[in-house]
Amino acid sequence: MSWQPTHAQVRAICVAAVLLLVAVIARRPDAAVIGLPFAFIAVWGRFFRPRAQPAVESELDADVLFEGQATTYRLRVAGVADPDVDLIVAALPRSQWFDYAPAQAAIAEQVHNGDAVQLEVGVRSKRWGQRALERPTVAATSVLGAYRTQVTSTNALGVTTLPLREGFEAVDSVPRPAGLVGLHRSRRPGEGTELAGVRPFRTGDRLRRINWAVSARTRELHVTSTWSDRDTEVVILLDTGGEIGISEGIDGRSSSLDTAVRAAAAVAEHYLRHGDRVRLIDTGGLIRGVRSGSGRGHLRRILDALVHADRRGRQQDPEQLAQRNRIRSDSLVIVLSPLLRSVVLGYVVTLVQSGCTVIAVDTLPPDIGDIVDVEEHDARSWPLAWRLRLLERRRELDRLGDLGVPTVPWRGPGTLDEVLRDAARLASAPRIRS
Repeated sequence: MSWQPTHAQVRAICVAAVLLLVAVIARRPDAAVIGLPFAFIAVWGRFFRPRAQPAVESELDADVLFEGQATTYRLRVAGVADPDVDLIVAALPRSQWFDYAPAQAAIAEQVHNGDAVQLEVGVRSKRWGQRALERPTVAATSVLGAYRTQVTSTNALGVTTLPLREGFEAVDSVPRPAGLVGLHRSRRPGEGTELAGVRPFRTGDRLRRINWAVSARTRELHVTSTWSDRDTEVVILLDTGGEIGISEGIDGRSSSLDTAVRAAAAVAEHYLRHGDRVRLIDTGGLIRGVRSGSGRGHLRRILDALVHADRRGRQQDPEQLAQRNRIRSDSLVIVLSPLLRSVVLGYVVTLVQSGCTVIAVDTLPPDIGDIVDVEEHDARSWPLAWRLRLLERRRELDRLGDLGVPTVPWRGPGTLDEVLRDAARLASAPRIRS
């Protein structure tokens, strides 16, 4: 847009024209005296109208954030070397999932000596996901506020917000560790660093394992045995097939999908930090699953996949889930779901029958009954139907409990401690073969 006269300039021209016209027609010199300053201001603003058009460039200090983190949105307005440019005002379109500083997302800066102007607005992300920041509107005003032009940024910016990692911790008990690396000790002897005891030498033992002190005392060769350093495969089963509840970001209420995504990020970080292998499976088919892996790079791959979760996911058939996602029978499967859909419950039963250790984490908001009553007050049958559905859900969870699948609500750190201890105790118990 080119430089356009402001309302103040138009008013000055109109007032000057009317007063001068009255002075001529009514022969009132006093009207001319009053109108001459307005005419002078209008002519001055027109004569010193800027010619150059400003250019706006925008950038973010960081385009990848965790929930609750903030960054700075910087705007650099160049092309204001014309001394007649007086003021630069920038305004960002506000979004539901961002907080701004200042709260109005608008800031003004005066031009000094025709230098480029830099404006800064603080942006804080409140919810995980990928979102684009709309281009800001920048207005430049000339001296006396006579002319104004609006320009927009040439480049659109986006922010990727990773799920908040809640500092999740759990006990080190793992039901059936299997693998090559990791913090959790195997119950099987083998190559490792943790001592298991001293035993007599057998054919095939390595010479460096000989315990010379015990061998000299007993006059027989003895070796030091160790527990094998092993890890477990942790499978995170994420249900993105539906979103129950209201999402208000980290400062308000959380929906079932919010809780599930944040819990998946926290659990993945915990086990990857301990050297285990983590795998991510989406039952809604919305995000691509992440194959089993370990390390900090694998955590970033999981977080990048989680930001694509959305309420538009669709449930898959249990048979298709089982065929596409082969899970080892000695894996620890953590199901993050509101546990309302029969597809997910059926898949959980399939995993239990295949020999997996399954723990169900209930992500249904605790105040879901109040939310339904408030939102569905016009349809009286909805609250009653919802309560009936919750009763059916309780019966289904009891059936899962009979199959050995514990169900716990997500409470952050310590959520899985008790069920992990019980699962490890059951896995280590001797089994009677018929």
